[in-house]
Amino acid sequence: MTSRYEEGMRTRRRTLGDAHVDRAEAQKTAFDEPFQTLITETAWGTLWSRDQISPRDRSMLTIALLAALGNTEELPMHIRATANTGATKEDVIEALLHVAVYAGVPRANTAIRIAKDTYADMEATHAQRPD
Repeated sequence: MTSRYEEGMRTRRRTLGDAHVDRAEAQKTAFDEPFQTLITETAWGTLWSRDQISPRDRSMLTIALLAALGNTEELPMHIRATANTGATKEDVIEALLHVAVYAGVPRANTAIRIAKDTYADMEATHAQRPD
C-alpha cells in the first residue's frame, strides 16, 4: 500500500471511527477494492488529511455539500463523524441553513430530517451503553 493510502486509513479511522471502517473493510470485495483504494487515497489521504482547515470545518463543508447536491446517502455517516470532528449540532444546523438559502429549501429540509434522525439514533445508542 502507498503512504497516501496509509495516511488515508489513519484519517478515515480518526474521523469515522474504527467500527465503521472495520465494517466497510469487511464488506470490500475484489470488485469495489479499486474504488475503496481511490477514496482512501484521495478523499481521506489527500483531502481530509490536509491541515489547512480543521476537521470540524471539513465536516461542516462535507455535510453542506452532500445536502446541497442531494447526495444524502452518506449524510448519516458524516453526521455520526461529527462526534469525532468536533462539529456540534449547532454547527450542522448553521451549515444546513446555508444550504436552504444557497441550494434550496427542499434539499435542506431533507438533510435536516436525516440529521435529526441520525442524532436521535446516536443519542439512543449512547443511552443504551452502560457507563
